[in-house]
Amino acid sequence: MPYYHLRGAGLPELLAPAGSPEALAAAVSAGADAVYLAGRRFGARHYAANFSEEELVSAIDYAHLRGVRVYVTVNILVRDAELSDLARYLNRLYEIGADAVLVQDPGVAALAREVVPDLPLHASTQMTIHNREGVLRAAGKGFSRVVLARELTIPEIEDIAADPGAGGVGLEVFAHGALCYSYSGQCLLSSVIGGRSGNRGMCAQPCRKPYRLVTAGVDEYGRPGDLEPLPVNDRYLLSTRDLCVYPYLDRLVRAPVASLKIEGRMRSPAYVAIVTRIYRRALDAIAAGGDWSPSREDLRDLALAFNREFTEGYILGARDIMARDRPGNRGLYLGRVTGYDPRRGEATVRLAGDIVPRSGDGLVFCTDDPAMDVGAVVRGAAAVRNGTLRLSVPAPVTPGARVFLTKSMDLEDGAKRIMEAAPEPLQLDLLVTWDGATPCLEAVVELPGGKPLGVRYRPDLRMDAARNRPLTEEQISAQFGKTGGTPFVIRSMDIRYPGGLFAPLGELNRVRREFLEAVKEILLAARRPDAEAVHAARQRLERALTRMEQAAALNRGRSVPSVSVYTDALEGVEAAVSGGAGTVYLEVAAVPSLLKEAASVCRDGGAEVVWKWPAITRRTFLDAATPILPSLYGAGVSGVMVSGMGAADAVRRAEPRMNLYGAAGLNLWNHRTAARLDGLFLRCTASPELPADDLAGLAASTGGTLELEVLVQGSIEAMVSEDRLVGGVAGEAGCSRGFIGLQDGRNRVFPLRCDCEGRTHIANAVETCLIDHLPEIAEMGIDSVAIDARGRGPRYAGEMARFYRAAVDAVARGDFGLLPGLRNEVKRRALGGITGGHFVRGIEG
Repeated sequence: MPYYHLRGAGLPELLAPAGSPEALAAAVSAGADAVYLAGRRFGARHYAANFSEEELVSAIDYAHLRGVRVYVTVNILVRDAELSDLARYLNRLYEIGADAVLVQDPGVAALAREVVPDLPLHASTQMTIHNREGVLRAAGKGFSRVVLARELTIPEIEDIAADPGAGGVGLEVFAHGALCYSYSGQCLLSSVIGGRSGNRGMCAQPCRKPYRLVTAGVDEYGRPGDLEPLPVNDRYLLSTRDLCVYPYLDRLVRAPVASLKIEGRMRSPAYVAIVTRIYRRALDAIAAGGDWSPSREDLRDLALAFNREFTEGYILGARDIMARDRPGNRGLYLGRVTGYDPRRGEATVRLAGDIVPRSGDGLVFCTDDPAMDVGAVVRGAAAVRNGTLRLSVPAPVTPGARVFLTKSMDLEDGAKRIMEAAPEPLQLDLLVTWDGATPCLEAVVELPGGKPLGVRYRPDLRMDAARNRPLTEEQISAQFGKTGGTPFVIRSMDIRYPGGLFAPLGELNRVRREFLEAVKEILLAARRPDAEAVHAARQRLERALTRMEQAAALNRGRSVPSVSVYTDALEGVEAAVSGGAGTVYLEVAAVPSLLKEAASVCRDGGAEVVWKWPAITRRTFLDAATPILPSLYGAGVSGVMVSGMGAADAVRRAEPRMNLYGAAGLNLWNHRTAARLDGLFLRCTASPELPADDLAGLAASTGGTLELEVLVQGSIEAMVSEDRLVGGVAGEAGCSRGFIGLQDGRNRVFPLRCDCEGRTHIANAVETCLIDHLPEIAEMGIDSVAIDARGRGPRYAGEMARFYRAAVDAVARGDFGLLPGLRNEVKRRALGGITGGHFVRGIEG
């Protein structure tokens, strides 16, 4: 269904970032319909300025008085130990009038529904919702909006919106700003490299670093031999362009989206002002009718604000998503260096267009090697003659180097004008009547959504009968019509003055100020819950806190975990079963014969086979996979492992008898999430980012029948992307030797693989190995431990299964002396060495 806003029927909301109070003011002044921002905790942009609690109150009031909605991001994954503080925070956001909270963690969503059910919930893009089933699941769990994965196309969005069950959920899409290489919510690269987790708002952006592609033959354990570089010219292999749908905005307005989102809480207020104003003007022009076309000047200003080259993105079917040659701001192309005078330290530049830099502008001289780029600031008036610019540079530049304008004083001046302008005021229709000698002021103001709010004010002023010069209606109108310094403007005024009265003009001014202050307070109160609702929410909070204290006191009890193995080949299934695995997760395409053969192998070996679906299950996969589930179940495939709730619902509808297994992509961090999964899933994998203490807390607090599994061996999957590095950039010939990887500046090699849907998966350069921590894991009550042997061949799968089976049996006997020797055996077969990972060292924040 279309989304209606005050600015015009059918227009999507324009949602702007506010990483600081200054950026908030810029967004409001530039015409945003809504802003998204975060407090100092629980937001996914830890390094933005963000808002203190006092600043949050002021920010929400400031926006509401100007007709702008405020969505507060609570979009990190949350530990069990943080849930009580989070519940209090959600309660506080409700009390101060936040219009919605944006969440990633299913446990946080469940807690919000319990404590503040009237506070609207938006599903963050980090929930990785990318299919119709995921949107319907979100709707069923109380979400009023879903921020879709950036990888979806308009036809996919239209397919989702066409489902009757999705009619009550607004669909939000990104329109402008940075793109992640990985599906959001499925990226652990920053986390595994340096302990700074994107899921905790601390991403260090390793995707913007240089890498080279390497290949090698593999040994019997799937490890690479002598590495050879693949002939790829570009170095920034994971660096994406920036999204810009502005040239196609009229197409997007016709799509069934509720909100267009500008990325950029780490950007400056000037950036927010420029980008928001350009999209605001364009949307308003489209709404006004006629033929809208993108403005050349607007495209130039968007590029000057910041760009890594623009792409229209997956949403519009673009193929040019990547910017692998350099990761930074491109600015605007000016021309090329034609000469350099070393004595004067001057460069000559042949300008390509009519833009001439002015004093204070910033330039970058780019060569083929970004490390050799030279930056310069223009000092004084630019010397231009016959299209050639001469200017001083701080270092030698090479003839032929491209020159880009990366900082424009003209643009900053324009941003300053936007930010200094008063935001669009709220319009009041004012009626002034008299009760005897007392003026009574009444006004109607429209709230967002078009709902009228009436205000009536009777002041403590009794006017006198005039002796000589009574006040005229014009004088009264002039005093009551002044609104300077307030967020209001009088649109219409109806004065029903009986005449013959007098009062000092100062008294009329006082009445007007008190009246406008009353309008302000009533308007703000209308956007907050009333006292009864606040009291009820606080009671729900206290009950929730009590239940969480009780959950923390639970003890799951010691267990003897079973052993599971991930593999991607039938030979791996055979080896894992021979090695003692109780469960095999087989990740293959929808090939019934292969899966049925695997089921036969497992049945003969006393194990069970589970079909491991890819992390991303778009429509084409679901349409191929779901029809064959009944026959697979009949053949002995006991379950399906999924990484998303939409995929889980698709399985349940197609074959209710199938057991469901949750992969690490579900981001199970706390017992509230576990409670949401219990009853739907038989077993779920805890997040590999959890340290031992947090894992123990999760296990202890998780009741019900849900089994918990921990990834204890293998290269942790760190990214999944639509980009084709394997077989795409690398070329098919580069993949023929058996191993392909990314090598970073420290010579760490991150294995790459391609799944059955053609997506790129990047794994950690070092293998996780927790075999010597099995006593601790068993003490927590973990039900199953898993080995990831995908891409490693049958020998690795079989031997690792045998080692961990022996270790589990030894732990059950209390014979811990075997573990150091088994750890050494694992180490001898590992790729890139072994680590205790986050289980041992934890993550920042």
